[in-house]
Amino acid sequence: MNFKKLYNIKNGVIALAMTLFFSCTNNFKEVNKIGVSENEPQGIGIEVNAKRTDSGRVVANLISPKLLDFENRKFPYSEFPEGVTLHIFDEQNFKTTIVSDYAIIYSETDVIDMQGNVVVSTHEGDSLFADQLFFDQQKEWLFTNSPVRYKAEGFDTRGKGFDSDRDFTKAEVLEISGYFLIDE
Repeated sequence: MNFKKLYNIKNGVIALAMTLFFSCTNNFKEVNKIGVSENEPQGIGIEVNAKRTDSGRVVANLISPKLLDFENRKFPYSEFPEGVTLHIFDEQNFKTTIVSDYAIIYSETDVIDMQGNVVVSTHEGDSLFADQLFFDQQKEWLFTNSPVRYKAEGFDTRGKGFDSDRDFTKAEVLEISGYFLIDE
């Protein structure tokens, strides 16, 4: 047997193995990009039913027919092109429901941007109608600078913005107009 030829083959295999070993990186973000165009989502969810919990208690439930996952972007987000239904539960398990035609959740800020025929309904029967509404999940705060209509027992108001906690106990319609029930 020709040991010189075997030695050259062995050195060639070692050189190839070392090249492969040192050229590989452990970069999960880069691996996630393989086969994914920058304009395409890295994942698609159908019939999504996601629950958010705090200390074992459900605080929010997001339901949507379709989810597009763009978490691989520099500013990661999840898009709901066919709309969402978002149920928010308080400590007494009372439910506020928000429905919209479209939504996007920005992961870094934890804000949900809901657009198109946004309707908010509280357990007490109060309702808010808007073209766009934001929900800050960390602060549990709803807000918009878009025109709104707010209906509750005794009044039906319109305004050019809205600011409120999730339960509407601190609700404020900005630049208000409409009908009010006044006690004399």
